[in-house]
Amino acid sequence: MTLSSPPGRPRRVVRVGSWSVRPAPRALTACVGLVVTGFAVAVLAISTGEFTVPVPDVLHALFGQGTPVAELIVGKLRAPRVVTGLLVGAAFGMSGAIFQSLTRNPLGSPDFIGFTAGASTGGILAVVSGGTAAHIAGGALAGCVATALLVYGLAFRRGVQGYRLVLVGIGANALLIAVNSYLLTRANINDAATAGAWLTGSLSGRGWDHAIPVGVAVVVLLPVCAYVSRPMRMIEMGDDAARAMGINVEGVRAAAVVAGVLLCGVATAAAGPVVFVALAAPQLARRLARSPGVTMTASALTGAVLLTGADLAAQRVLAPAQLPVGVLTAAIGGVYLALLLRKDRH
Repeated sequence: MTLSSPPGRPRRVVRVGSWSVRPAPRALTACVGLVVTGFAVAVLAISTGEFTVPVPDVLHALFGQGTPVAELIVGKLRAPRVVTGLLVGAAFGMSGAIFQSLTRNPLGSPDFIGFTAGASTGGILAVVSGGTAAHIAGGALAGCVATALLVYGLAFRRGVQGYRLVLVGIGANALLIAVNSYLLTRANINDAATAGAWLTGSLSGRGWDHAIPVGVAVVVLLPVCAYVSRPMRMIEMGDDAARAMGINVEGVRAAAVVAGVLLCGVATAAAGPVVFVALAAPQLARRLARSPGVTMTASALTGAVLLTGADLAAQRVLAPAQLPVGVLTAAIGGVYLALLLRKDRH
C-alpha cells in the first residue's frame, strides 16, 4: 500500500495493488454519523411501545444476555420490524442512487420511472388472485422486473440515454397507475381493502421472514453497487467521455439497472411500495457528504435512517393509533419535492 499526493491536490490517494481510493473525510464523517444515528433510532424504536423496555435491557437482549421477557419483546416482536425497516430503507436508498446517477436527474428514482408502480401491479394481481403473503411478495418482485425490462427496452436506442429512460419511465408509471386503479375497482371489497392497505406501505407485522430475504439481497448486491459506482461517476460526465476512458458504458449501465431493479423489487416485496425514500435518500446523502454526485454507501445509510425514523414517528405521533409508514414518507417526500423544485427555480 502506498500513499501519494498529486500536485495541487491536498487530499492523498491510497493505493492497494491496482486499486486506488481518495479518502473523503467529510463523507466518512457523514457515514459514521449516520451509522450512530441509525443505531440510536433502532434502539429507541425497540425500547418504546405499549410496554417500555429500558435501553440497557434492550442492549443486553440484543447480545443475548437479557431477561426472558426482554428477549421475547426485543427478539420476537420489535427487532424484526426494525431490522426490516433498516434493510428496506438501505435497499431503496441504493436503488434511488443508482437511477439518479444513471439518469443524471434528481427525480430519476423508482417512484417516478415506473418500477414501484410495476411492483404494485404485481402485488395487486397476487392479492386479487387470492395469493398468500409470499405470493404478494413474489408478484411485487416479478412486476418490478417486468416493468424494468419493458422500460429499458423502450428506452434503448443505440444505448440508453438518461432523459429517454426518465421520459419512458414516466409514461409507464402513469399507465401502470391507471392499471392499478382499474384492478382495485374490479376487485371485491375484501381484496380491495387488502390491496389498498398493502399499497400504502407498512412495516407492521414484519418478522424475520421478511427481513432475511432483503438482507440477503443487500449483501449480494452491495458489492455489485460498489463495483459499478466508480464507472457510473465517469458515465455522468457523458457516454463519449466515459468510453474514451475505457469504460464499457452499456455493460456498466446494464449491471447497475439490474442491481437497482432487484433492490427496489425486494424492498417493495417486504414492505410494500413505500414512496419517496428512494427519491430523497440519495439527495440528502449527497448534501451530508458534500459529494458532487450520489454515493452508494451514504445513500444506503440515509435511506435506512430515514425509513426507520419515519416508522418510529408513525407509531408515536398519534399514539395509541398507528399510521402506516408510507403515509408519513409520502408527506415528508411531498414537502421535500416542493423544496427541491423551489431551490431549482432560484
